[in-house]
Amino acid sequence: MASTNTRVAVVGAGPAGLTVANLLRRQGIDCVLLEAESRAFVEGRPRAGFLEEWAVRALQRHGLADRLVRQAERQGAFEFRVDGARHTFRYAELTGHHHFVYPQQELVTDLVGLFVDGGGDARFGVGDVRLHDLTSPRPSVSYTDPHTGERHRVECDYVAGCDGARGVSNTYLPRDTTRVSRHDYGIGWLALLAEAPPSSDGVVFGIHPGGFAAHMARSPQVTRFYLQCPAGDDPAAWPEERVWRELQTRLAVPDGKITEGRLIEKRVLEMHNYVIEPMSYGRLYLAGESAHLVAPIAAKGMSLALHDALLLAAALTSWYRDDDAPLAGYDGACLRRVWQIQEFSQWLSEVLHGPSAELGPSPDPFRARAARARLRRLLGSPTAAQAFAELYIGKHTDF
Repeated sequence: MASTNTRVAVVGAGPAGLTVANLLRRQGIDCVLLEAESRAFVEGRPRAGFLEEWAVRALQRHGLADRLVRQAERQGAFEFRVDGARHTFRYAELTGHHHFVYPQQELVTDLVGLFVDGGGDARFGVGDVRLHDLTSPRPSVSYTDPHTGERHRVECDYVAGCDGARGVSNTYLPRDTTRVSRHDYGIGWLALLAEAPPSSDGVVFGIHPGGFAAHMARSPQVTRFYLQCPAGDDPAAWPEERVWRELQTRLAVPDGKITEGRLIEKRVLEMHNYVIEPMSYGRLYLAGESAHLVAPIAAKGMSLALHDALLLAAALTSWYRDDDAPLAGYDGACLRRVWQIQEFSQWLSEVLHGPSAELGPSPDPFRARAARARLRRLLGSPTAAQAFAELYIGKHTDF
């Protein structure tokens, strides 16, 4: 078997893996980046689109956000639409922080270019990835070369498992010492991309007895929409006529008509969360959705993955500078923020989805009215608004 020697093997070329690889390379730490999909695929895969300002500034300090800062739209407010009325929430005025609207595939394209064009060793389209000897001083990752069909081994000091929820890295954590905590919201979101200009300057959350709806700008020509639907629903049950009827109904306010267009994506997201603890085993360290998943209720996923990546790259760099304390504390440092965001996601879910609990096969009027009370407090109390705003933008989440 052909082999390569390096210091860190990074598995997965999403935002977390690419950030780790770029930061290590800039510190002079050799690494090899392995990705199961092609470069064209990861650079074109539509995913998340919102980044919190702290994450953008962290990337910027490392020279990884030049195009992002130049081109991304910034948002500092959103709307709740409920009972036919608009309620604008200006979180930037409360926190001084904004969201940057930048599709994940654009960030991935930037980070791939910086790594590869800077001389980094990235191997795309690899197959049958396996991890070996993770508790030894010299673990390795093996894979099948997409061009020759031959097996290749990358020997390293550490493995950064950044290959997401469906990757292989987290399957190597031992079952007897690993805890997986899960939460299922019991609903689905119909995720839609439409060739339609945004109907509002910012995010719109529609709180409606018939189900939640959302509008999120992605570009001047493309808008992301969400519609609450039953868990496991079939996208085919949502023809375009039904989609637009429900969006117009659930987001209805005076002078607030939704601009329609051709749907270019339609899929149902299962709304659930999980956290894997610990996020490491031997010389394997997980980052991003390999270790935790948060439903897209508050658009936290990409920023949270970057938080892991920044900590992991810094911890590995410290280890090579003869300081092993940050690596030893990596799990705890990540998980404080992970759990804070999980709690916030549940809280916001009740605000957004609670009013629809009064309908359906098992009506829950108590939950519906409690959700209304929660929203009234948020909109009516400056103290509650300040606390919410800081959590929403991720300004203070390491309690």
